[in-house]
Amino acid sequence: MKRRHFTQATLLLAAGSYVSSANSQSWPDKPVKWTLSQPPGSGPDNVARILSDRLAKLWGQALVIDNKPGGQNTIGALAAARALPDGSNFYFATTAALVTNPLLFKNLPYDTGKDFVPVAFIARSPFAVLVKADSNIASLDDLIAKSKASAGKLSLGNEGPRTFSGMIARLFNARTSAGANLVAYANVGQGTTDLMGGHVDAMVADLASTAPLVRQGKLRLLGTSSAKRLPGWENTPALAEKLPGFDMVGWFAVVAPTGTPAAVIERSNRDINAILADKEVADRIATIGPLVDSSMNVEAVGAFLRSESVRWQSIAKEIGVLPE
Repeated sequence: MKRRHFTQATLLLAAGSYVSSANSQSWPDKPVKWTLSQPPGSGPDNVARILSDRLAKLWGQALVIDNKPGGQNTIGALAAARALPDGSNFYFATTAALVTNPLLFKNLPYDTGKDFVPVAFIARSPFAVLVKADSNIASLDDLIAKSKASAGKLSLGNEGPRTFSGMIARLFNARTSAGANLVAYANVGQGTTDLMGGHVDAMVADLASTAPLVRQGKLRLLGTSSAKRLPGWENTPALAEKLPGFDMVGWFAVVAPTGTPAAVIERSNRDINAILADKEVADRIATIGPLVDSSMNVEAVGAFLRSESVRWQSIAKEIGVLPE
């Protein structure tokens, strides 16, 4: 299995193409497109649209969100990788698209290390363990105890073994010896609908997509996949409190097709970070679930992506995930 890294050399290569478009003073001179691998109304989509509104005003150009869901992120990622690297195309990516997919697919149709260069880090996106609001499972302890008492009978929904939520569910099973029956869904929406309907006992899903249902009193949040309790969710335990070292937090990052002018990448990084540093923007995103991080320059984003690749290789080995 080849390691796919984001390298400084990739950024240097980016400077060599489309030099005439690289003047950050005149850029952007046409609408900018952000491709997403998720559908409209999803957590990543909601975050991207908050940013797009502010960036469009700052840049004086439309910022178009192009949703291309499906194929476990491969459809959107491939479209973004093949886009013209002229400074008008970017990919609003998730952990799954950039880090875990290379561990899960033998024949991934894009190469994260060769096809993309890092631009900006957006936010960390915790996942959640949820039950329906009137469930008799009141806590993580309840969930673990009931799973062990009836091995293979208590059902734990997720988006499938080759997804981020699926890997979290498998790691939860492995570290608790819970023996929950892992039920795969095509997407979060289908899973939460079944959860509210009582067709599955619990579910692992991203907090960005499910927080509204928790706030509406339709779902109950048992725990988050973060190492510590989250701001705004202080009454909800982190899984690490039961399982020391458990830290399975997703994230969003903006990358661009290789060959995108370095000056455009640098300016995009500065402008995105400046908007993320606005408390009003950060608070709006936090109400969805993700926690903003506006501290990374381009080099720091690349270093983070490399470290995540290494960390997830270790996790994949622990739960026995092999590329298929």
